[in-house]
Amino acid sequence: MTGFARATGAEGSHTWSWEVKSVNGKGLDVRCRMPSGFDEMEAAARAAVSKRFKRGNINLTLSLALDESGIGYRINKDLLDHLIDTAKTFEAGDNVFDPPRIDGLLGVRGVVEAVDEVADEAEMKALKKSILDSLSAAIDGLSEMRADEGARMKSVLAAHLDNIGALCGGAAEVAETQPESIERKLREQITELLQAEPALPEERLAQEVAILITRSDVREELDRLGAHLQAAGELLDGGGAVGRKLDFLCQEFTREANTICSKASDLELSRIGLELKSVVEQFREQVQNIE
Repeated sequence: MTGFARATGAEGSHTWSWEVKSVNGKGLDVRCRMPSGFDEMEAAARAAVSKRFKRGNINLTLSLALDESGIGYRINKDLLDHLIDTAKTFEAGDNVFDPPRIDGLLGVRGVVEAVDEVADEAEMKALKKSILDSLSAAIDGLSEMRADEGARMKSVLAAHLDNIGALCGGAAEVAETQPESIERKLREQITELLQAEPALPEERLAQEVAILITRSDVREELDRLGAHLQAAGELLDGGGAVGRKLDFLCQEFTREANTICSKASDLELSRIGLELKSVVEQFREQVQNIE
């Protein structure tokens, strides 16, 4: 399911923002981007997201900024000494140039470094706690957006279930109105068994006849489809994280639809079976995108 949310916070000289983006995914994949020095917060951030969501590819980004009052400066003495030594090597040769000025050396990238002037470890720990606490607001925002999308998806899924139910009803009508053709086909197959050489033992013959009868009757499949439809409807009405349960029911829908197609004794039932498989596949594709 898709969504986006943002939450901001501030403490002392620090300001920050969380951005959470979600796109469709069959499972849950959480990816985090943290500023340097805050990598240790990633595990807690992942856990907070995983606690709320079960599906989706979720990208979590923390951005941190300092106002000028919280920025200090430090001279990278090793780099400065290296630059001075390099300049001296040129002075020892035949080259003629003015010695480097200190303001020029300080302007070299990396010589002067900005540093975060957090007073002590306890202050940094408190800052990180405040940042993590504010993540819940972004997660709440994403959850709300995904819930809105889920509400819209519910009507789409319900329409697919209605189509599946209508096709099941059509298949039941076809099966009931064509008993003569089914009986004729069974008689032909049983006659072939009776005329088999060598003759089949009575027990084997009874088994083959039972198999033929079972293979020509789609009522069991239609009954199971009806039960699965009822279960799927109850899941939609109940709300919550039902994606994986509906995914399982999709597998059952597909299994029964395939069996109906294999048992179909005429073109009309075959047509209904194929259309049923198509609608079930459309339902399954939508189910992949919900929590």
